[in-house]
Amino acid sequence: MMEKFFPDVEWLSMKEAVWETLYMSFWSVLATFILGIILGLLLFLTAKGQAWENRFIHSIISAVVNIFRSIPFIILIVLLIPFTKLLVGTIIGETAALPALIIGAAPFYARLVEIGLREIDKGVIEAAKSMGASTGTIIFKVLLPESMPAIVSGITVTAIAIVGYTAMAGAIGAGGLGNVAYMDGFERGRNDVTVFATILVLIIVFIIQFLGDFITKKIDKR
Repeated sequence: MMEKFFPDVEWLSMKEAVWETLYMSFWSVLATFILGIILGLLLFLTAKGQAWENRFIHSIISAVVNIFRSIPFIILIVLLIPFTKLLVGTIIGETAALPALIIGAAPFYARLVEIGLREIDKGVIEAAKSMGASTGTIIFKVLLPESMPAIVSGITVTAIAIVGYTAMAGAIGAGGLGNVAYMDGFERGRNDVTVFATILVLIIVFIIQFLGDFITKKIDKR
């Protein structure tokens, strides 16, 4: 049935492209989640009036985050070619796309985490402090649990952006559905291949959005 509507699609290569996209997305989202939370916490805790208030460190972290989240992803890939080659040993393939994907997404997610932390009721934090809670306890017992709906919602948005980034990375040799859509579809004039690859990307995005919304509703106490 599918062959009738998409006669030019090479199903084996399309299946491989899906797994490459999922591979890039999964590891990038995982690393972005960890790094983004760390950066977001540092941005929040080093800000004025917080536990680790430090204007100098806050300014440096903030500047780095702003710089990397402002660079267009396609340019970031090019800028990171020497670093990627040093780290991975190649600039071609799905693994080679990971450094750019993570560095491009983590700063963006860090800002979302920071925003989520800033929305926590200050009274809850002050109450924990008045009971003698250490900074570590406040982080793991107050800040992260209270901001978890925003953290999950933020990683959902970021994960969807990462899927889009993988498509751009694929167009310049990283593999995945972006590579199939551009090289096998657009370059060869096979529009049905491009359309089908796009549909698969949309399905992945819809699944991520559904799971993100479902988890957010489950953990939101409000």
